[in-house]
Amino acid sequence: MPGVRKLDLISHGVTEALRGARFPADEPLTPAGRAALTDRSVEPPAGARILAGPERRTRETAELLGLDAAPLSRLRDLDAGAWHGAELGLLPPEQVARWLTEPGYREHGGESILDVLERVHGWLDELSGEPGGHTVAVTHPAVIRAVLVLALDAAPESFWRIDVAPGSRVRLHHRTAWTLRVV
Repeated sequence: MPGVRKLDLISHGVTEALRGARFPADEPLTPAGRAALTDRSVEPPAGARILAGPERRTRETAELLGLDAAPLSRLRDLDAGAWHGAELGLLPPEQVARWLTEPGYREHGGESILDVLERVHGWLDELSGEPGGHTVAVTHPAVIRAVLVLALDAAPESFWRIDVAPGSRVRLHHRTAWTLRVV
């Protein structure tokens, strides 16, 4: 029987876009976001694979946590298309409502929630096909939401019902299926 695969997901720290309810660009953490992470180093198990989304905010978070992370494109943030940098409150309300309730919506020219779920599903399939081991990934709330929706076999419509705080951590195990472990 194959060993248990462990997956730790860590959400990046606070950015100005997060504070201002804007769709992010490739931006750094705020000074307060950096300070909140400075005393929270992570000691991954020996031999653990350490990954991060390719954006500056995930790489910076990994560095502040003492992790030497390799960038992985599948851990990138949800592509907001034409909405990059826009304040959520300044967008047409009917478009925002559709984006929040229709997982296939992508009129903004970026990824839909279904696209993110598919991308993350492919990554989880790759991980689950490997023998036991440990992966630590510093990524985005959207990716963590997608992992949780998939692990719990939840409806795609539940994506926005999962609140992922900056710097938060989630652990999953895989033997025959992904399971959420509360730590």
